Amino acid sequence: MRRKALFFDVDGTLLSEITHTIPESALRALEASRRAGNLVFVNSGRTYAFLQDIEAMVECDGLLCGCGTCVVEKGKVIFQHRIAASRGMEIRRAMRQYGFDGILESTEQLVVQKERSWMEAMNALRDGVAGQGVLREDCWEDENLEFDKFCVFADENSDREGFFRFLAPDIDVIDRGNNFYECVPAGFTKATAIAWVLDHYEIAKEDAWVFGDSSNDLAMFEYAENAVLMGCHDKVLEPYATFVTKNVEDDGIAWAMERLGLLG
Repeated sequence: MRRKALFFDVDGTLLSEITHTIPESALRALEASRRAGNLVFVNSGRTYAFLQDIEAMVECDGLLCGCGTCVVEKGKVIFQHRIAASRGMEIRRAMRQYGFDGILESTEQLVVQKERSWMEAMNALRDGVAGQGVLREDCWEDENLEFDKFCVFADENSDREGFFRFLAPDIDVIDRGNNFYECVPAGFTKATAIAWVLDHYEIAKEDAWVFGDSSNDLAMFEYAENAVLMGCHDKVLEPYATFVTKNVEDDGIAWAMERLGLLG
């Protein structure tokens, strides 16, 4: 049997957004696949700083972080791209100018402004990650700050057209819905990270399998020949899915892997 590489999104795919846990059935399935000689990777929009809890729960061969901007193997960064400090400062100023608030995401930390936001969704996000020990509120104005990607919230007063036009030369914007936007350096996606890993481990593209549910999984669904779609999903992925499984909470990962012959 040829070795396969399996790539799993986190939120809504491995991790239930209802129970906030990874089903035991999924963990057993990943373990069985690795015992059979396959490689298992987490492929997330989260940067490495925000994947520490997942890394502790899931035994895997590597983590693809920040929508393709970083690859980590056994706790060591083996590939990385960052937004330059000067460009990062321009972006933070533009956020204010165009009426946005957001969070800067890097391999080491997540950075927010000192002041609480006027947007409740932004406050909810910062409160949700505050207990993980990676949130910084003291370096937003640091001119030497580098980060991998960022996310922003908008409201009725935000100038989306103006801000996205400002970002367009080198930043791609993913609309995640509910006035929430994920912003990633142009040329980097979950798919580019997969391509890098396949080359690194000398695995054929036809032996790659991707699992996802949301709009930031679109690039890897367009790229992969084997794309497993979770039961609860963004419809934008449907044209590219080769298999549709059950919801996370209904043992969707294990159910798909068994039927697709990925357990051994």
